[in-house]
Amino acid sequence: MATFFFFFLSFLIFFHSSSAGPFIGVNYGRVADNLPPPLATAELLKSTSIEKVRLYGADPAIIKALANTEIGIVIGAANGDIPSLASDPNSAVQWVNSNVLPFYPDSKIILVTVGNEVLTTNDPNLIYQLLPAMQNMQNAINGALLGGKIKVSTVHSMAVLGQSDPPSSGFFRPSYEPALRGLLRFHRDNGSPFAINPYPFFAYQSDPRPETLAFCLFQPNAGRVDWVSGIKYMNMFDAQVDAVHSALSDMGFKDVEIMVAETGWPYRGDSNEVGPSIENAKAYNGNLIAHLKSMVGTPLMPGKSVDTYLFALYDEDLKAGPGSERAFGLYKPDLSMTYDVGISNSYPTPSTLKPTATIWCVPKAGISDAQLQSSLDYACGQGINCSPIQPGGACFEPNTVASHAAYAMNLYYQNSAKNPWNCDFSQTATLTSQNPSYNNCIYPGGST
Repeated sequence: MATFFFFFLSFLIFFHSSSAGPFIGVNYGRVADNLPPPLATAELLKSTSIEKVRLYGADPAIIKALANTEIGIVIGAANGDIPSLASDPNSAVQWVNSNVLPFYPDSKIILVTVGNEVLTTNDPNLIYQLLPAMQNMQNAINGALLGGKIKVSTVHSMAVLGQSDPPSSGFFRPSYEPALRGLLRFHRDNGSPFAINPYPFFAYQSDPRPETLAFCLFQPNAGRVDWVSGIKYMNMFDAQVDAVHSALSDMGFKDVEIMVAETGWPYRGDSNEVGPSIENAKAYNGNLIAHLKSMVGTPLMPGKSVDTYLFALYDEDLKAGPGSERAFGLYKPDLSMTYDVGISNSYPTPSTLKPTATIWCVPKAGISDAQLQSSLDYACGQGINCSPIQPGGACFEPNTVASHAAYAMNLYYQNSAKNPWNCDFSQTATLTSQNPSYNNCIYPGGST
């Protein structure tokens, strides 16, 4: 247990100290009657490696509580605000005067979202008014001399896509294209992101096979080949984000940045819901964080991580719908973790950590060759050097699935962020301090 603890701490220290990309945020919904006060939430956020928070409104108590924390804040104008914002530039000026200027720059407001999933309301009047509302909001921000410092966007459901599979052939629904063309020009002109809500959870609910679950949770799987591009995808998140990228490219706007405004996995649901569980929620969010932190990117957008806001900070107990809608929270109202995905900074200082043994990742006993083959294929498909287990390699003999999988799983782990879940492989692997190297086959090891 101590080995896991110290190893996990090493990850947290690196995660928090890495300033290369503050790309992980969290959604702070308020449809609840049991949430802690804003100042307590601000202290909670300061104790994590989360660097951005998205609000669905512009609650002044929350914005003020986040002052001087250096946490980036996304605030929002509601769908009901759009008609007045669109019809009257002074309404936008008043909105900025009330919701931005009293708090900025002490509160680090970085983005204003105008409306949420407006296009898929299929309300023609609201859709028509969305772009003018965003333009007036941007003009009001520019008028306050904050242009370039605070961006303006709107958030879309994945349902704006007409096709998402294969990812390279993603395109928007033709009925939304006229509105999207104006919005995308706005994004390009102002350097603001196209914000979208991809949820692999819902993809799994529509296709609840074991292999789909592994694909959605970033766990070992055979992958899915894009039959147009030939690219093999190893997780649903990348496939969904690349489908959006392809849709943007299809309309001539591949240079517009993508922002994932919401994504998450519920830890509890109704008895007839497929997918919600503590284990699945922890795997999805934990593996997503590790994936983003790796900066590997997606196949169509390699070498960078999209800004991603996890859903959600707390459960929202007053939300309507199935039970899962009220069970996305990473934290409970008493500020304790629902489950641990490695974002807490409550750990000893490095000087208090004691040296521990070198450790390796190896298969558990009794795992079938079929499961090990899946883990082998997954590990070697992630860009690690599997040549030592090829014919003539130092680790080719014994020529068994178990031996080759052991080498590949360990190498994958040693090249990862070295979280406990990087040595999970769908619960088929474990960490050990016993060196599995043999003869001239040397297994790389990592010290905690």
